[in-house]
Amino acid sequence: MSLSKVLETISDNHLEFIRMEVSDVYGIARSRTVPARHFENTCKSGLFMPLATYCFNGAGADADKYDCGLCWEVGYGDVKLHPDLETFQVIPWCENTGRVLMNAELGGKPMMVCPRGIANIQLQKLEEMGYSLFSAHEYEFYVVDAKTREPLLKDGNLLSTLRTYTDTKLLHQLMRDLPKVGVDIESAEGEGGVGQMEITYRPAFGLRSADNAHTYKLSVKEIARQHGYMASFMSKPWPNRSGSSSHFCHSLWDAKTKEPLVYGKDSPCGMSEVAQHWVAGLLEHAPALTILASPTVNCLSRLKPNTFAPVNSTWGIDNRTTAMRIKINGQKGTFIENRIGASGSNPYLLLAGTVIAGMDGIKRKLPLPQESTGNSYEANGVHPCGQDLPNTMERAVEALKADKVMVEALGPDFIKCFLAMKKKELVESRQAVTNKDGEWERKMFFEYL
Repeated sequence: MSLSKVLETISDNHLEFIRMEVSDVYGIARSRTVPARHFENTCKSGLFMPLATYCFNGAGADADKYDCGLCWEVGYGDVKLHPDLETFQVIPWCENTGRVLMNAELGGKPMMVCPRGIANIQLQKLEEMGYSLFSAHEYEFYVVDAKTREPLLKDGNLLSTLRTYTDTKLLHQLMRDLPKVGVDIESAEGEGGVGQMEITYRPAFGLRSADNAHTYKLSVKEIARQHGYMASFMSKPWPNRSGSSSHFCHSLWDAKTKEPLVYGKDSPCGMSEVAQHWVAGLLEHAPALTILASPTVNCLSRLKPNTFAPVNSTWGIDNRTTAMRIKINGQKGTFIENRIGASGSNPYLLLAGTVIAGMDGIKRKLPLPQESTGNSYEANGVHPCGQDLPNTMERAVEALKADKVMVEALGPDFIKCFLAMKKKELVESRQAVTNKDGEWERKMFFEYL
């Protein structure tokens, strides 16, 4: 979209305020709002935010004591932001307001800790290999009363129509307004946890998929707040209730012909050769991918047997106990579901990590391990090559550090910052255990994730 077209949209919709927004490493939306009359000049000159914005945690504290590379080491300097005008949206539930996502630049080059930029780089590399990614993040989330924290849905009666329609006004506004900001809703339902919902939307090509996920999460939270609720994508708000996931459903397409490439009509497993290599790459790098897909101590606590969350690097046809569930439904309907993702993950980093792992599988022509049939939580359902997924922060960090392909692709700046943030989170988590602070995780993650 050209600047002139955006300015026309601003005028036609009588917009007064424009949110200029980024996603930090945790996936939390950070923004500055400018008056619409200054939008054109801001687009041309750029907007500045502190570099440390990207390493804030759920409480808005940076990782300055852990050598993250974005704070005292660089004098708490700024990052320059430029709008991606293709992402401009009019926000229907926020009076006279528009929003645009920003690209980060440092010293005239992309700032390599920016999750959106990292995802874009990996998608460009995939494009150079001749492939496009068609994908969507499938989110679950909890909705509670903003004051009492009582759940909107009082039981876990999955798919109950009566339960789903507990608050018709909220449900219908979500389903009406999300398409207006580019998120094409497919269906809504009550999920299996007390107070848990799922609203799915159509996949998109390339970076727009992660942009949609970012937009979706913030939109759900904002609209819920207007109805007196709090929507949370914290992955495991309560230890004895269902966790919330972000299954990453995706397929490979030919970048030139726009033909889908995952389905293999004559293959015994239903997948093409390139798709088999892709899935093999995902399994090879699944331990390292875990911390990108389930990046908090709370997210990692979701990875337990018999919870519909994976515990090992396995794959299976329509098998919800595996890490990679393959849905076979003809040439255009076949896709790969990466089930490691937690709802508290950053959608850009989940996408980037998946692409890095899959590309490596294709480059090295990794063979697809034996399919896991039956229950992958049990030893007789797991292929001997299936690696355990790390379910603690210590193990997840070590798995990432040990994966040279993932570390090199993500780059030293990101790895330094990300590991510093994880160290800070781990220290604070241990302090909470020592202090018997059972509310620390909810205080850190519930409202803003």
